[in-house]
Amino acid sequence: MAVLNKIRQRSVFLIIIIALALFSFVLADVIRNGGFSSQKDQNTIATINDEEVSREDFARQVEAYQRNMGSNASTAQAVNQVWEQTLRETILKEEMEKLGIRAGKAQIREVMRMQMGNNPAFRNEAGMFDENRVREYIASIRSTQPQAYEQWLQMESNMGDMARQNMYFSMVTAGIGATLTEAEQAYRFENNSVDLRFVQLPYSSIPDEEVEVNKDEIRNYIKENPSQFETEASRNIRYVYFEEKASNEDVQEAEDALTSLLDSRVEYNAVTSSNDTLPGFNNTQDYEDFVESNSDLPYQDRFMFKNELPSEFADELFNLEEGETFGPYQHNGYFKISKLVETKQIPDSTKASHILVAYQGQQFAPDVTRSKEEAEALADSLVNVIRGNKEKFAELAAEFSSDRSNSEDGGDLGYFGPGTMVPEFDSYVFENNAGDVGVVETDFGYHVIHIEEQTEREKAVKIATIARELEASERSRNNLFNETTKFEIAAGEGDFTEVAKEGNYNVRTVNNVKALDENIPGVGNQRRIVQWAFEDDASVGDIRRFDIPSGYVVAQLTAKNKEGLMTAENASSKVIPILTKQKKAEILKEKINSKDLQEIASANNTMVQTANAVNLSSPTLPGAGREPEVVGSVFALEPGSVSNPIAGEKGVYVVELESKNEAPAMNSYRGIAEQETTSRRQNASQRLFEALRKKADIEDNRARFY
Repeated sequence: MAVLNKIRQRSVFLIIIIALALFSFVLADVIRNGGFSSQKDQNTIATINDEEVSREDFARQVEAYQRNMGSNASTAQAVNQVWEQTLRETILKEEMEKLGIRAGKAQIREVMRMQMGNNPAFRNEAGMFDENRVREYIASIRSTQPQAYEQWLQMESNMGDMARQNMYFSMVTAGIGATLTEAEQAYRFENNSVDLRFVQLPYSSIPDEEVEVNKDEIRNYIKENPSQFETEASRNIRYVYFEEKASNEDVQEAEDALTSLLDSRVEYNAVTSSNDTLPGFNNTQDYEDFVESNSDLPYQDRFMFKNELPSEFADELFNLEEGETFGPYQHNGYFKISKLVETKQIPDSTKASHILVAYQGQQFAPDVTRSKEEAEALADSLVNVIRGNKEKFAELAAEFSSDRSNSEDGGDLGYFGPGTMVPEFDSYVFENNAGDVGVVETDFGYHVIHIEEQTEREKAVKIATIARELEASERSRNNLFNETTKFEIAAGEGDFTEVAKEGNYNVRTVNNVKALDENIPGVGNQRRIVQWAFEDDASVGDIRRFDIPSGYVVAQLTAKNKEGLMTAENASSKVIPILTKQKKAEILKEKINSKDLQEIASANNTMVQTANAVNLSSPTLPGAGREPEVVGSVFALEPGSVSNPIAGEKGVYVVELESKNEAPAMNSYRGIAEQETTSRRQNASQRLFEALRKKADIEDNRARFY
């Protein structure tokens, strides 16, 4: 009781202590996560002009995009595509709301016609788009397919947005044009020309070693031209790649396993409780079964020409005798032994037509109701008719063929080579002669085939190959893991580059990695490495090992570049050539002490050159290339005058204007004005959106979630 009384007396102090402890815990979490985090931060993937983009809605769109694209799009690609679409819709919606743009039924109907007009289901008997067909479709799915109806409502909403956008862009485009004065200027720009003489002192005449550019000069140039060097936050990393591959022991084991299949072998049969003698590759009679049972690559039951064989082994394989083997040999990550099964003279290309007679139960022909027996009888009947009159083939193909991709073209398959068609079809057209007509059964049904033409027959070979993939064994994978771990520990305790050098490892450097990048040069799509480099608690010098499908990467974060202007180091590759050219230009200008072109040329071991009919639309000088600044300066001179030294793209120039050639005035510049208007309106909508995008206030948090 005495203890309880003391606790009651000090209860206020206990409450204060507990509260302080809880506050410390929360504060530590806040510091660790870079600030107070709200529910909004967790549920908002971006803010565009104060419009929040819901994380849940965005994720749903990303998933839908990936479903539609399948394996053709990575998560990062899907995220970027959905982001561009969301950005466009949000920015344009805001602009259209400001202008009060609304889409009426006529505008939506036009969008509907453009998007759905090519669908045969919505055309009438005259082949025209019919809104009544659309209404019937909507009424049908509304009562029978709720999910499809929801998709239609979303599509309808999108068509409304599209109609509004079309109106918006039409309004903007209508304000873009060219006046007659501008048309005359364009005409003069292209047709006025000058004749001139010039001397060029090329920048290449001064060695780069004579010009030095320091970091202060680079920094000053960046400050003077900030728009050219604005950049988003980025990271620099370096890494060592430990590739998982077969060791010498693994290679030897693969070769031994392969060669053990050559001769007959005895294996115990648990079913019969006796030993069975199994044929080897040297004496098997069923090559397809042997290869399928013992090889890591499938059997190729077709004839091949020499140019289809592996180029480095083509001579050896093509010149084998029937029954003779070649190997073991390494090719494309496999150990292989090949055996020539058969040699034949076949055409390397054939032209054929077919009539596909499908039957009930085949997925690609769900509307066919005939039985297999009826299909076979129909195919035989068609063959008999065609053999009597081959000119009827096209007519019969249009009427009976289930292959609608070419039935209207008389079943024409065009020219194709061996291995293009399914095996049964392939064998018939290449083993028979031009003019032959026959029936072949495949998984698609019965084919009535007419071989129309064949090229000259050449030698082809059928080769059976048994293969063992050269892959790392468990022993090799364990050794690689140990090797990688030792390097990771040593690099963490010492200098990354020196440790790599001691182990003879190749260090790869990757600079300016952006927050949403996914590709790391040298190891491909490695989004996890990028995410790690941008984690709040990642510090310069940190090292981490990453498991990747082909091995391991040990990476080190070497720099964290903030959003804003590039550093001198990152901008040096762009700025140094510019400043080097400027310094060389000053050196070359100092060498010019005359207005006489011949005198300047003689003093600098060069020559006076001539250029005629040079215009502003194509400011090219013979032997020098495009020099817009030089040509533009010349147009400001009077005939007979000589310019001061002009710094151009390829060197420093002194130019003498010989004459100006004014193009004759036109009676009317209206045609040119119309051309200029059309040119200016091209891509106007995209340029408009880019302008709105630059103006928009965008907070992009995608990198937090993907």
